[in-house]
Amino acid sequence: MKHSNLKTKCSYVVMGLGQFLYGQRIKGILYMGILAIYLIYLFTQGISDMTGLFTLGTIEGDPWLGTKGDDSIIMMLKGILSFMILGAVIVFYLSNIKDIKNIQKLAESGRRAPGFLKSVESFVDKKFYVVALFAPVVGVLIFNVLPIVFMILIAFTNYGGNIVPPKLIDWVGFDNFKQIFAMSGIKETFFRILSWNIVWAVCATVINYFCGLFLALLLNKRCVKGKTFWRAFPIIAYAVPGFITLLGFKFMFSYGGPINYYIKALGGSSIGFLDIDAGNKARLIGLLVNAWISVPTSMLLATGILSNMNNELYEAASLDGAGRWKQFTKLTLPFVVFSTTPTLITGFVGNFNNFGVFYFLRGGLYLDDYFLASDTDLLINWLYNLSIDNNYYGIGAAVSLIIFVITSVISLSTYVNSSAFKKEDTFR
Repeated sequence: MKHSNLKTKCSYVVMGLGQFLYGQRIKGILYMGILAIYLIYLFTQGISDMTGLFTLGTIEGDPWLGTKGDDSIIMMLKGILSFMILGAVIVFYLSNIKDIKNIQKLAESGRRAPGFLKSVESFVDKKFYVVALFAPVVGVLIFNVLPIVFMILIAFTNYGGNIVPPKLIDWVGFDNFKQIFAMSGIKETFFRILSWNIVWAVCATVINYFCGLFLALLLNKRCVKGKTFWRAFPIIAYAVPGFITLLGFKFMFSYGGPINYYIKALGGSSIGFLDIDAGNKARLIGLLVNAWISVPTSMLLATGILSNMNNELYEAASLDGAGRWKQFTKLTLPFVVFSTTPTLITGFVGNFNNFGVFYFLRGGLYLDDYFLASDTDLLINWLYNLSIDNNYYGIGAAVSLIIFVITSVISLSTYVNSSAFKKEDTFR
């Protein structure tokens, strides 16, 4: 700033004023217009919205008396939006500083800065990606970033239970996390569900991945006839909407379903596969149903990768005396795993957050030794039970943050330590 002249310093104080003084009148008016609109918003609504994010309201409503109080949730949303608008204005301010410095350099070298239309044409030509991505970025900020930030902040409030608007919500710091990790009942439920969630995610990912790979290898054999038919057949299971498949399996394993019908026809007694005390039976059925839905995609992925394998590698391995198992473990598996590591990680995260399987199979069941959960619920199901069914929004938001931390740490550490990251050029 010490090398800036008076005109340039004007843009530090009033956005766009320096451009206006340098003769860039349209550009200067646009910058000053943005500043003026923001200042009008700031002093009419913005300061109130920003303050409301910290206070979450001061006047509690009373529907019996007809008193309309502050809505803490709306105030939180408005507060988040006000800071996002402030961030956008800061971006415009920084672009204004960069622009005025370039104009000063041109003026000092005796050259005239390009006109407004020429500047727009040059900007669109050199930075078309900025123009093309502007609308999508705004959409992502409004429809993705804003809800995520809102959810994160909810985790640090007492929102939920009996404390919902028109009652005022307060900031409680890490109290929701303390309840999860310290309060009797919730703590035991959290760790039991977390341990089962990890086991489920690992088992489901391994089963889906290797069953799909096995089918792809089997259908890749030259001796198999009608490969097109056999490859298309599993896709039928994938083509059917998942919730219909899950409801179909729920009926199959119910007391009045075909499986229990044949068990009774053979002289046995009905089995409660999905009853409240089913335990591991229900968990195994969940793995089976999830495999039925997910294996076809793994098979198609593996089929596409195997078609790119170099057959000369297998011929050379055969000449060296390597058997089929050796070829699979040393050639096929490393190549497939290398190519599908990102997909494998996303599959793990998807299974970790697989809400549908146990919601449709056993949704609504609560066990006495669990806090608003059953022994097959995953963290995502427990989150739903807490927040949607029982209004524990603060604790539910805290659980969602914990899920995010767990999945992100596992995903990043796995990918960074994988061969796909460390040996990127190995199979090129």
